[in-house]
Amino acid sequence: MSTPSELVLLLLRIGFLILLWFFVFGVVYSLRSDLFGVRARKLPAEAAAAPAPAPAAASTPATTPASGVPAKASAVKPGAPATATSAGRLVITSGPKAGMEIPLGSEPMTIGRSSESGLVIRDDYTSSHHARLMLRGGTWTIQDLDSTNGTYLDGKRLSSGPAVIGIGIPVKVGATTFELRA
Repeated sequence: MSTPSELVLLLLRIGFLILLWFFVFGVVYSLRSDLFGVRARKLPAEAAAAPAPAPAAASTPATTPASGVPAKASAVKPGAPATATSAGRLVITSGPKAGMEIPLGSEPMTIGRSSESGLVIRDDYTSSHHARLMLRGGTWTIQDLDSTNGTYLDGKRLSSGPAVIGIGIPVKVGATTFELRA
């Protein structure tokens, strides 16, 4: 028959083994969440309001009538608020999708890694639901959605609340930079 000390030692070994397996499962769950993201559900109000992103080939850059050369963002004073009539597209200037253009409507656009986002950016520095671009009273604003790495407007990290975006002002989300253009 076993002595009490051998029984206690056996129970401690089993306890540590169970604790080790909880730790292993916790690490695997955390890695799976980081690699594949957390399943997100669309809210009924958001599902009806979220616009489907149009393909980049469908949009054409604005051109000047005389030369046929693309119009520059400097035609509108940099830093001036983008109005509904002046900002018609979002142009990605750097990152994996550089050169891609997305036409802007009047509906809010979510930016993030989630496949439900209007602008999907798949990199390690972008949250699932990173930021939201919205039209408020004829002015485009961007709001950080409590992302881990933050959203930067003209090199400054956004704090709480939405911030006004001007035409040609760079916005950085993760490793991607974009700006609004006419």
